[in-house]
Amino acid sequence: MSSPQVPQPSSEPRVREPERRDESLGELLSTAMGDLQKLFRQEVNLAKAELREEGVKAGKAAGMLAGAAVAGLLFLVLASFALVYALANVMDAGWAALIVAALWAIAAAVLAVLGRNRMREVSPKPEQTVETLKEDAQWAKHPTRSGTTSR
Repeated sequence: MSSPQVPQPSSEPRVREPERRDESLGELLSTAMGDLQKLFRQEVNLAKAELREEGVKAGKAAGMLAGAAVAGLLFLVLASFALVYALANVMDAGWAALIVAALWAIAAAVLAVLGRNRMREVSPKPEQTVETLKEDAQWAKHPTRSGTTSR
């Protein structure tokens, strides 16, 4: 009969926990601030890269829109001449040109009035941003108050 085996102590070395260095509060804050600054710089660089990429896309789109505007303007000029020639078949060419010019003057006046009315609705001051900046300034003056505000 065999005797039960007694577990032998392991010959493997014990895993030592890494030595913990006692850092002062100032050192911990300094490390945390350095990490936050690094994170902030990385976020700013990411935002710059994204804006640059979007700027290139916007530039290409603006070029295409400018081309469309030139083509549209040429269409309007040629369509106006075609209308003048069509009206010249039933009346004097001078009067036909004057009628087409008057139609364009009416269109310009209507667009100018509509544009002026819309422009009056535009506020050059970013109201919501100004309001949130005021709230942030209030919070900075009294940081012990509750951070929840009604927005």
